[in-house]
Amino acid sequence: MTESPQDRGSGGSGNSADSADSGERGDAARRRAGTSVTIFALAGIVLIGLASVLVVNLVTTPAPEGGASSGGGTPRAAQSTEAVSSDIKAIGDRPMMKDPDAGLQAVPCSLPPWQNNPEGARLFFTAATDCLNRTWEPFLRQYDLPFREPTLHFPDGQAFRTPCGNIRVDVTTAAYYCNDNLYVPFSGLQTDYYGDQPGIYLAVIAHEYGHHVQEVAGIMDAVWAHINAVGESTDEGQDLSRRRELQAQCFSGMFMGAQTGRSGERGVTQQMFDTAWYDQDTRGDDTSGNSDHGSNANYAQWWRSGAESNRIVDCDTFSAQPSAVS
Repeated sequence: MTESPQDRGSGGSGNSADSADSGERGDAARRRAGTSVTIFALAGIVLIGLASVLVVNLVTTPAPEGGASSGGGTPRAAQSTEAVSSDIKAIGDRPMMKDPDAGLQAVPCSLPPWQNNPEGARLFFTAATDCLNRTWEPFLRQYDLPFREPTLHFPDGQAFRTPCGNIRVDVTTAAYYCNDNLYVPFSGLQTDYYGDQPGIYLAVIAHEYGHHVQEVAGIMDAVWAHINAVGESTDEGQDLSRRRELQAQCFSGMFMGAQTGRSGERGVTQQMFDTAWYDQDTRGDDTSGNSDHGSNANYAQWWRSGAESNRIVDCDTFSAQPSAVS
C-alpha cells in the first residue's frame, strides 16, 4: 500500500560484488520460476478465483478534508510543499535517482522467528523496520535528505484511523503508509493462509517503507501535486498511482536483494528471498480488479528489477514507458 492516501525497498554505492551476487540470485530464481510449479504460483491462481489473495492495495473510506483516499502522502501536503514541473518525468528527477552506482549496503539484522499471532508479528515487524531504517538512512543522508524514522503502528479491529483517512481492514489490506506512519493490521496479513513464510511479510513491509523513502526524497509530494491537478480517478491520475506503487515495489526488491545472505545469522535468508520472489506474481491489479498498482506482471517485474540490480536508477518508474507501468 502506499502512503497515499492508500495502501499495499548504505552509505551510497553498492559494490560490484554485491551487484553480482544479487544478479546470480535473480537468475537462479528465474530458472526456478520457469521450470517448476510452485505453491506460490498456485496460490495466486487459487486466490484469484476465491477473490481472497493478499494484495498490497487498500480499500478506504473517503479521506477527510482533502486527504488522500488511498495510501501515499496527502494531497494537501503535496500542494503546499512542492513546486512541480508539468513534465511527469521530473517527478523522479532527484539526485539520488541519477547515480548509476548507487545501491544499498547490507547491515546486520536481527529478525525473530515468525509467529502467527499479533505479538509475534509486532516483534517481527519492529525488528524489520529497524533493519530498514539502518539500511536506508545512510543511503538517503548521502544525498542530504532529511532522514527520519517512520512510526510503526499495529491497529486491531476492522478499521483504523490515519491522517489520510479511515482505513477498513479486509483481505486486501496488508499494510498502509501515511505521512511518516507505517500501519500493519494483523488481521490484514492473512496469516491463516500464508502461515510461516516471513519472506512474504518482509517484502510487504519493505514496500511500505519504500513509500517512506519516496516521502523523504520529495517524490511523494510531487506525485500528489500532479494527481491533485488531474484528478485521482482520471486515467492520468491512475497512471501516476501505478508509477508510485511500482517504484515502492522496486525499493522493496532493492532491500531484499541487498540483505539476502549478508545481514547475519538472523538476517534475510535465501529462503525468504525466494518466497518473496515467487509471491510477487500473485499481487497487482489483475488480482485486485483495480487500476492503481500495476498489472501482476509489472508488479512482479519491478520488484525483481530492484532485487537483481540493487541500483536506484533501475527504479525510475516515472520515466518508464506506459507498457512497463500498466
